[in-house]
Amino acid sequence: MTVAEERIERLEELAAEAAREGNEERAKDYVRLARRIAERHRLRLPRSFVRFTCDACDRYLVPGKNARVRLQDGHVVVTCECGHQARYPY
Repeated sequence: MTVAEERIERLEELAAEAAREGNEERAKDYVRLARRIAERHRLRLPRSFVRFTCDACDRYLVPGKNARVRLQDGHVVVTCECGHQARYPY
């Protein structure tokens, strides 16, 4: 595991913790920084990171708090407060 991958993992943990505590701006900063590191080093973001972040507003999603999760016809639909929807098959 490279240093960049370790840093992305740590930033994901910090973003989750900040979002649960209610510090949305700090969580957004962590998400933006992790995405920038991944772009710079040409790495894929972990699946858990992709599923719990909004592509439109860089918000770390906490189901029930700032995200709505629904099941529809073989898909999980995650809707952010900003209105952006992400669909994942199951």
